[in-house]
Amino acid sequence: MNFLKILKKYIIDSQFYVSLMGTLFAVFFMKEQNTFRFPTVLLIFITYFSGYLYTKYQYTRHFYKILVLNAIAGIICAFLIIHNHNEIRLLKWFIIVVLGLLYNSFFLEVYIRKIPLLKVFYVGLVWALVNCWLTLPEFNIPIFLTSFFFITALVLPFDIRDMNKDTVKTFPILIGVQNTRYIAYVLVFISCLIGAFYLKTDYALSFFLSGIITYILIYFSDNKRDDSYFSFGVETCSALPFLFLLIMEYF
Repeated sequence: MNFLKILKKYIIDSQFYVSLMGTLFAVFFMKEQNTFRFPTVLLIFITYFSGYLYTKYQYTRHFYKILVLNAIAGIICAFLIIHNHNEIRLLKWFIIVVLGLLYNSFFLEVYIRKIPLLKVFYVGLVWALVNCWLTLPEFNIPIFLTSFFFITALVLPFDIRDMNKDTVKTFPILIGVQNTRYIAYVLVFISCLIGAFYLKTDYALSFFLSGIITYILIYFSDNKRDDSYFSFGVETCSALPFLFLLIMEYF
């Protein structure tokens, strides 16, 4: 029990875990497209990690420390891009960072998170842009759609978790938990279908197996479940394609 508390406090609640899961999701598509490079992996992780820290701490007394940390992270990311890539990738990265700021920044009168129903699609959009645009020479539509539908589906269980606390209208509040699950099922199905047609065989199979696990976790999503079910269980789904790929390649 103590180990689980430590895991939750220092790994999951620190935003390290979600950042790692998002990075592994990107690595899956980088390997499929033969664009894997360690500096790019580090760039994606730092971007996710600093972005989630910004979102979590902007209403706390630690916010100015986080701003300093984010400034340092931004300099590191810019150095990684300039040293290993080109100005075009720097521009892509900057646009994605701005989109992240528009998602949830207190200094904006209206930000994305306050707009009813838009949040789930916006998170899917930003993650998809990392996978299909930031890491590739050209915008890849199949990877965009595969990522977008899958991540959008994964955000819906978190709306189910928070439906009794959210002040903004979300799908569970408007149409109920079961109908929200149905939407998530459809999104995962579409994502797996696109992946089956456009991803290489091993990658398509890995993604399909991930879809099965995701279906199960969505099925049991309920607002009475412990937070760890979502912040660890559901969050892990984004890393499953890469993990299944590793199993298939090495075991």
